[in-house]
Amino acid sequence: MKKAQSILFDLDGTLLDTAPDLVLALNGVLQAHGQPPLPLEVARPYVSRGARGLLQCGFGLGENSPDYTAYVEEFLGFYRKALCEHTTLFDGMPALLDSLDEAKCLWGVVTNKAAGLTVPLLKQIQLFDRLHVLVSGDTLPEKKPSPRPLLYACGMAGMLPEETIYVGDDRRDIEAANAAGMLSVAARYGYYDASDSPDGWGADIVIEHPGELGALLESLA
Repeated sequence: MKKAQSILFDLDGTLLDTAPDLVLALNGVLQAHGQPPLPLEVARPYVSRGARGLLQCGFGLGENSPDYTAYVEEFLGFYRKALCEHTTLFDGMPALLDSLDEAKCLWGVVTNKAAGLTVPLLKQIQLFDRLHVLVSGDTLPEKKPSPRPLLYACGMAGMLPEETIYVGDDRRDIEAANAAGMLSVAARYGYYDASDSPDGWGADIVIEHPGELGALLESLA
């Protein structure tokens, strides 16, 4: 990769710190079933796995549980009511996005989160109109770790995969980026279990803070 002309982000745990609202939704379900709420720091590592990971954390439920679908719908009901109460851009991300816009660098989001949640969330946090491309978890039949969503985003926005950086906080993000021929960047500041360190995901680069992406882009310009 000789230069970077564009950058794509995962959403939860990479671009946005959504954990406070997602854990709040989980705690709504827990309390509805007579269970005590979980502290944010306990549930936070499971956020990148969405409802599946959070329900596993809170209830020990797997996807094969007979009650799983009902619990997912209950969780989503709580979450839709408060998508952006406490969600923020990660520290350093506002300045990075401003610099991308000033440089006319193409950027966008590729997430496994469904469009019914992704679009209103990005609108509420006032990012939707700034994106050059958005691919949600139900845009295509396949999700990450398949490279198809990333390649589809490139095709929509006129990006070249070999000139695109993909940043994510989950092993699936890095697998997808590597398979798509992009420069893969693992966000150590995101959501992951301590037993699954980003250093073992096969990323080209691991960053500690979003601010490092600005220097990376400059070095590859």
